[in-house]
Amino acid sequence: MKRSWHVHALLFILTVCSTYYAGIRGFSPYFGSSRGLVYSFAVMAILLSHEMGHYLTSRKYGVPATLPYFIPFPLSPFGTLGAVIRMSGVIRDKKTLFDIGIAGPLCGFILAVPCVFIGAKLSVPMKIPAAGDALIMGEPLLLKLAEWVMVGNLPTGFDLLIHPIGYAGWVGLFITALNLLPIGQLDGGHILYGVFGEKSRAISRALIPLLVLLAIFYNVGWFVLVALLLIFGIGHPHPLDAETPLDGKRRVLAIVMLFVFAVSFVPAPFAGTSLITLIRGLL
Repeated sequence: MKRSWHVHALLFILTVCSTYYAGIRGFSPYFGSSRGLVYSFAVMAILLSHEMGHYLTSRKYGVPATLPYFIPFPLSPFGTLGAVIRMSGVIRDKKTLFDIGIAGPLCGFILAVPCVFIGAKLSVPMKIPAAGDALIMGEPLLLKLAEWVMVGNLPTGFDLLIHPIGYAGWVGLFITALNLLPIGQLDGGHILYGVFGEKSRAISRALIPLLVLLAIFYNVGWFVLVALLLIFGIGHPHPLDAETPLDGKRRVLAIVMLFVFAVSFVPAPFAGTSLITLIRGLL
């Protein structure tokens, strides 16, 4: 696959700049003038680790793949919309599809974990602000564990002013959970296909209504993901050998990634508006 090195480099640099801007804008001056640089370095390292996991595994199996295309977006809470790689060619078997799919979230998660724990340690206890005064994040189980281990129980009415490294770790967990949703072209969809084969399509379809329920009861933002999944389809590349089952080690690894999803996922990443809340406001 033809590589345009200058495009990858330019997008990487622009994304460094946009995450730096998001860090400067989004964090308290309490964390110093380097807060933007610290956040940008941590979150870019996690994103790069995720995408290079896919890239290097693709190269290992001889599947043509591009280097990551980073997506700068300084107006988002993250400073970026993530990164993607493009693959072409034919996947030989389910093992190849499984390994390529799992490599990204696994590598990103491994780097996000220390960021979450270090960030929790560096975070600052503060009184819970009045509604609307701060961006309130949902807390996945791993972040709750990190806060309990590194900080302990906080007094009533207090919460943590999260450190830029901790927020980068949170972003890493969010991206990991999002990609591990077992639907279609997402990494979780490829893992699901590797385990269940053609049965995975029915499972993916059954999960779409669950995302709709998340939008109804937690945050309307889930409707965006539902729309994208429906537009791009819930199918995935079929390998040449779709019959040979995965070995026992990979099936165990699939269970491990189910655990990773469970400790990373949060139904409401940000305190926002559910569909029910919107309807009530109109009545």
